[in-house]
Amino acid sequence: MHQGGVILEGKRVLEIGSGWAPVMPYFMLYQGKAKSVATFDLNRHFSKKNTERLNEVFIEEYAIHVAPELSNTYKLPKNINYHPETDLTKVDLPETEIVFSRFVLEHVKPEDILKMHIKFKEELKPGATIVHLISPSDHRAYVDNNLSLQDFLKFGKTQWQKKQSKFDYHNRLRLPEYLSIFKAAGLEVKHVEYENPKPGSEALKKFRKIKLHEDYKVYTEVELTAGSINIVLKV
Repeated sequence: MHQGGVILEGKRVLEIGSGWAPVMPYFMLYQGKAKSVATFDLNRHFSKKNTERLNEVFIEEYAIHVAPELSNTYKLPKNINYHPETDLTKVDLPETEIVFSRFVLEHVKPEDILKMHIKFKEELKPGATIVHLISPSDHRAYVDNNLSLQDFLKFGKTQWQKKQSKFDYHNRLRLPEYLSIFKAAGLEVKHVEYENPKPGSEALKKFRKIKLHEDYKVYTEVELTAGSINIVLKV
C-alpha cells in the first residue's frame, strides 16, 4: 500500500490527529503492513465500544481479523499506540520513519504548525517522510450549498474570529502559506498536488462572486482555490 507515493511496509508511522476511531492506523497496519502506528491527539475520543465495532467491520468487510490486546483500555492491537490529550510538540517523539495527517492541519494554528515541523526536523532522522492531506476549504459550505468553498476569505482576521468557534477552528491558510511554513522549518518539499475548480464550473462562479479581503488579494486565483492538497515532505 502507498500513501502519497510513500511505501508504508515495515515503517514506523506517527499519525497527527487520531479522531474518533483508529481507522487510518488499521489500514496502515493491516493493508499497508506498517510496523507500528503511534497516533497523537489533543483530545480523547477513542472508546472501547467504537474500537470493537471497527474490529467487526474489518472482519466483515476486509476479512482481516484484528487481535486486540486484552489489557488495552481501548481494545487496540499491539502495534497501535494511542496518545490522547497529548501535545506532540511537548513530548519526546517515538522512533518514526513516516509522519501522516489527514484533514488535520487546517484546524491547527499556523504558529503551532511551524513549531511541530521544526520539532520533526530536529528530532526525526534524516530521510524521514511527512505526508499531509489538507482540506483548506470553508467547511460551512459542506452544509450550506449557497456558500463558496472559499467564502471565509472575504473576512478579516477579527471578523473571522467572531464567526468561528474554538471547537471548529480553521486557520484559512492558502497553499503558498503552508509551503512557506514547511520551508521555514527546514523541510524539503518533495511533492505537491491539489485540485482547482474547473473552468465554467459552479464552484468557480461562486468563488468569483466573493469580495476578497485585502489579506488574500496577494494570491492568484489558482492559489486561493487550491483544494484537496496533498503534500510530501522530507526531513
